[in-house]
Amino acid sequence: MGVSREVFQTGVGKFSDLSPYGNKRERDTIVLSATTKGITMFTFTKFTLAQQFMVVSLLILLSGMVVIGLWVGKQIEIGVTNRTAAVTSLYVDSFVSPHLQDLPRTNQLEPEQLVALRQLLSETPLGKRIVSFKVWSPDGRILYSPNPNLIGRQFARDNGLTEALAGEVNSEVSDLDEPENEYERQLWNELIETYAPVWAEDGSKVIAVSEFYQTPDDLEVEIRAAQLRSWLVVSVATLAMYALLAGMVGRASKIIQTQQADLLENVIQLRTLLAQNEQLNERVRRAAARTTALNERFLRRISADLHDGPGQDLALALLRIDSLVESCGRCPVQVSEGLTVADDFRTVQTALKSALDEVRTISAGLRLPEIYSLSTAQTACRAIRDYERKTQHQVELVLDDLPEDAPLSVKITLYRIVQEALANGYRYANGAKQKVQLKTDGENLCLKITDSGDGFDPEAISLDGHLGLAGMRERVEILGGHFDIDSQLGRGTKIRAHLPLNIPEANESV
Repeated sequence: MGVSREVFQTGVGKFSDLSPYGNKRERDTIVLSATTKGITMFTFTKFTLAQQFMVVSLLILLSGMVVIGLWVGKQIEIGVTNRTAAVTSLYVDSFVSPHLQDLPRTNQLEPEQLVALRQLLSETPLGKRIVSFKVWSPDGRILYSPNPNLIGRQFARDNGLTEALAGEVNSEVSDLDEPENEYERQLWNELIETYAPVWAEDGSKVIAVSEFYQTPDDLEVEIRAAQLRSWLVVSVATLAMYALLAGMVGRASKIIQTQQADLLENVIQLRTLLAQNEQLNERVRRAAARTTALNERFLRRISADLHDGPGQDLALALLRIDSLVESCGRCPVQVSEGLTVADDFRTVQTALKSALDEVRTISAGLRLPEIYSLSTAQTACRAIRDYERKTQHQVELVLDDLPEDAPLSVKITLYRIVQEALANGYRYANGAKQKVQLKTDGENLCLKITDSGDGFDPEAISLDGHLGLAGMRERVEILGGHFDIDSQLGRGTKIRAHLPLNIPEANESV
């Protein structure tokens, strides 16, 4: 178990900011805090996503439960307090109101009324529920209080008195810090303070306000019981929600884990298939390279067979015909009307010479020059030189950033493409402004051959099955390259070939 680099660096940064003569306790606290944070993060990240979600959701639900519980408890406290105050105020009003009906006329309480109020607190059940009692006039003057020193004194009207004069009952737990509560403050730390309006008999107006105090003991028991029940309900509801959430997340987590296992298995299978495909692709590329080299060997063999077989036979036949022509050149015997034997011998001699020249030309064209030891640029130059020697036409050559060497199959294809494309340009475009461009784009050898001849329709040529173009395309694509022809009538021809340079060596010399 370790500390993450970010947390450690944060701690070290803060530690280094302190003076070496600073507070050792402060330095130790920073290091301990960084270490603890790192351990917590390390432990938390070891959980699965579902476990992390459940931990976070539990914290959120517990936080929500605490907030809701506190809010509900407070509302219960306010509700119970107001309900108790309202009930008590009605009870007080039924006892006190009859003794205060003369206030609008006298504006004060008579001695017999004061005695009656005092007896209410001592001789009736009301005194068991109320520990102190005051009567206020509408102008904020105390008309009655257990403390005689307060009677007749006027105080500023607070919110409770103001609301009571407006006809509302106001109740709250008071810490008795107001000036008029000096008598109660000596006996209690806090009381439930309630202001209740005293209405005239006809209910037309508030003629006074009764203020009474109750101990919060019984009320607190009721509030705590209600709050305990609310906490119990909120806790059960929270646990139920968490259990449902945990069940759903657990089920989803199992499904995800199953899918992950299936996906991992599929990935492993796919990786195996990709490896096999890579091996097969490598074998195909090697086979393509070997095929290119073997084709040239076959062409060389055909060339040798033509030269050593039909070529030698034609040469021997030509020698014999030459001897016969010399012997029978003056023979006057006619074999047909207007033709003598000598004429037939000369015709056969001419045909044999033409056939021998054709066989030698075909044999020379089939045989590839020794390019195994040539560089990429030298291979292209050799193909162009051979073309220029045969046709007496000049070709512009542009070389740019070429590798020193290339696989043999690429050099063979390069030579054949240049040879065939220039020959086609000479045959169909009279060799007009022929140009060869050769460069690399990183992984491919890029060849471009152009001329300014009459051009042609590539689609019509492809439909005719033109063997030269088809052969060039086949040579390029068998190596995994790309071949393209761009030509229009009257706008010349462009031939592009991209040959990959990462072809495996064929290990076959040509």
